[in-house]
Amino acid sequence: MSAWRDKEEFKARVLAWVDKLGVKTRALALRPMRNKWASCSTAGNLNFNTELLALDRRIGDYVIVHELLHFSVPNHGKLWKSLMRAHLGDYESMEERLEKITQNKSPQRTAGRRRVDTRSATVDI
Repeated sequence: MSAWRDKEEFKARVLAWVDKLGVKTRALALRPMRNKWASCSTAGNLNFNTELLALDRRIGDYVIVHELLHFSVPNHGKLWKSLMRAHLGDYESMEERLEKITQNKSPQRTAGRRRVDTRSATVDI
């Protein structure tokens, strides 16, 4: 496992993906988040959980691409899944790893979490 050195390295990776995907963003922040790994808004704001810094970079890429694709695809349907696969290959394995990490967190942190509903337009993970 190769964790991130610091916030700056993570932010640089986000910006590299922003360029690669041609996404327009307004703000980028890393901050503690109780029930999410990341979130994005229609205004172009991106928020990432600081806990991601301790995780494998491949999981970070999964979360980054997941959020950035929501700027063009607001749901988790076939197009979104196809784009995830095109950019990350077997993204489902990273999704499973992140789910296991989430389940292993303390009950207080996971008590309010819900699984991502792939049929809705929910963008929080």
